[in-house]
Amino acid sequence: MFRALRTVGLLLAALAVFGQANADDWQEGVHYKKLDTPVRTDSGPGIEVGEVFWYGCPHCYNFKPLAEAWEANAPDYVNYVRIPAALGRSWVPHAQAFYALEAMNSLDKVHDALFEALAGQRRPLNDAESLADFVAGYGVDRDEFLNNFKSFGVNARMQQAQAKIRGARITGTPSMLVNGKYTVSASMAGSLEAMLAVVDYLVEKEQAANP
Repeated sequence: MFRALRTVGLLLAALAVFGQANADDWQEGVHYKKLDTPVRTDSGPGIEVGEVFWYGCPHCYNFKPLAEAWEANAPDYVNYVRIPAALGRSWVPHAQAFYALEAMNSLDKVHDALFEALAGQRRPLNDAESLADFVAGYGVDRDEFLNNFKSFGVNARMQQAQAKIRGARITGTPSMLVNGKYTVSASMAGSLEAMLAVVDYLVEKEQAANP
């Protein structure tokens, strides 16, 4: 609990500093990219903010508590979604696992543990069987997980997500996708904290344009 509160406090302090910057300080093509062709948003009315991640990415692992604190304090009109990337062959099973667990309403049981195991401990959970054994240790039915992992529905969800990532021209993680129109990365923004400050700016920009 103390760690979570400390993370929120550090994030809010960092964003307060970044928030003092003039909007002109965040420049298109420098701190964020505007897509020539927007990608579809799927989360309904409001402004969609997508976190593109990989469970095995150490930068995503470090970004996770910052992103969670940002999500907890986001305006009601923001729809925060997580989009697992499959930018390499070894990433594919982890994206499938995300959607399999989501289909089972079991993602909350294992999401943190998967990050810790893959990015924190670098455990070799790289196929359906090893992932099924792992999630079973957190109260997820192993056979049901495998059935969902291999299902048409999970494969369709994953393909839709990867098409969205390709359409947004995202090539690394973590990245943020704002309302299907803008992408933000730490390398462009300057840091993980600055990523979220730029996201704040873009969310406000979208809200002002579509009140």
